[in-house]
Amino acid sequence: MAKLTLDRILQSQGFGTRKWCRELIEDGEVSIAGAAVTDYRAAFDTADLHFTLFDEDWTYREHVYIALNKPANIECSRKPSHHPGVLTLLPEQFTWREVQPVGRLDHDTTGMLLMSDDGAFIHAQSSPKRHVPKLYVATTHDEVTAALIEQLLHGVKLHDEPEALAAVTCRQIDSHRLEIVLEQGKYHQVKRMLAAAGNHCTALRRTAIGSLTLDALNLEEGEWCYLDTAQLALLV
Repeated sequence: MAKLTLDRILQSQGFGTRKWCRELIEDGEVSIAGAAVTDYRAAFDTADLHFTLFDEDWTYREHVYIALNKPANIECSRKPSHHPGVLTLLPEQFTWREVQPVGRLDHDTTGMLLMSDDGAFIHAQSSPKRHVPKLYVATTHDEVTAALIEQLLHGVKLHDEPEALAAVTCRQIDSHRLEIVLEQGKYHQVKRMLAAAGNHCTALRRTAIGSLTLDALNLEEGEWCYLDTAQLALLV
């Protein structure tokens, strides 16, 4: 990573406009290695750079990769219309960094949601060509039957889809819950597949993307975490 002036560093991390960041620095709000830095033109190597702002410790990140345990009644939109937006669950600087969801979960769907400000990562993760498996737990209105599981595994025809869509795997959890793995990522796919198979989805939770599981992240609903390199490698 290259050296950047301190005002550019703060701006890149989402702490406001360049002018505002300069004011923060000149007011002595920023420290590096325990010493206040008041010259916004001072340049630092961003590799493994740690700094303190408002007495809180931060690490420079060229991009952020986030996993969020999304609650219900939250919209995956930067401009929500009927419910609070997902960015309200994150620190304000992520809005400045233009962090956005990787794909969407319906407002009433809960579970793992990836977010980032890395356009290439978002595009790659969202591409249907990658066939990334996603694991969901669906609660159904009617009882789960062996026939329902068989239909979902064999494939069901959805409106406006040229071919039947089938689950990669599907198993019954209990009388009204099933676990289903999909790769296609079509609009409202789990709900539409259950409806096409003669049942109805009353609750839906995404519990894994690739080999990265929500249980392994140990996040309560509404909580988030940064993803490290090893965790990102599991998203395949």
